[in-house]
Amino acid sequence: MAYDLEEQEKLADLKAWWKRYGNLVTWAVIIVLAAYAAWTFWGNYQRGQAEQASQLYYEMENAVRSRDNQRAQRIAADMQEKFGKTVYAAMTGLVAARMAADANEPDVAKSRLKWVVEQSKGEGYKAIARIRLAGLLMDEKKYDEAQSMLAAEFPEAFAGIAEDRRGDVYYAQGKLDEAKKAYRTALAKSAAEDPGRSLIQLKLDDLGGGTAKTEKG
Repeated sequence: MAYDLEEQEKLADLKAWWKRYGNLVTWAVIIVLAAYAAWTFWGNYQRGQAEQASQLYYEMENAVRSRDNQRAQRIAADMQEKFGKTVYAAMTGLVAARMAADANEPDVAKSRLKWVVEQSKGEGYKAIARIRLAGLLMDEKKYDEAQSMLAAEFPEAFAGIAEDRRGDVYYAQGKLDEAKKAYRTALAKSAAEDPGRSLIQLKLDDLGGGTAKTEKG
């Protein structure tokens, strides 16, 4: 089929444009397709990781039921190494820390909690780990380290618990005025339906601190 002069000129222009930019366009398309493939792969990879991690967490539940601390620690280490970016890693770390503490292995417990604080993604898990770690440090009379652990900004749901623990540390140090202040703050930051409020109030009453003036409903 013969082309007229205008069509031939357009074809010549297209060939010239492709000669100049075709390589760039090809690479751009390749990059876009590669990015899409990577995104798809990453989604599938994450789902696969979550499924495998959930199976490992099921093994952790069995270790808890059988009170097998050594097995729990092996599972936690495996979870952190292979599935550290999943929520199961943080959950397993917290459980393993509790089991280690119950087995009188505070160093192992602290190691698990530090990993959650430093490596996990969920702010709630980090908050729980900080509060528990502060408790272990308090038991070792490492009061400054405990208070440093509680100096972080906590999510609203954990703010009252953190202040309660801060009060415990002050009490252990013999700083009773600071303890009363922390307990009052803990009451103010705790929801009215929080069952922990009664215990905080008992601590405050024991120190002659009365009732917090402001409470969160």
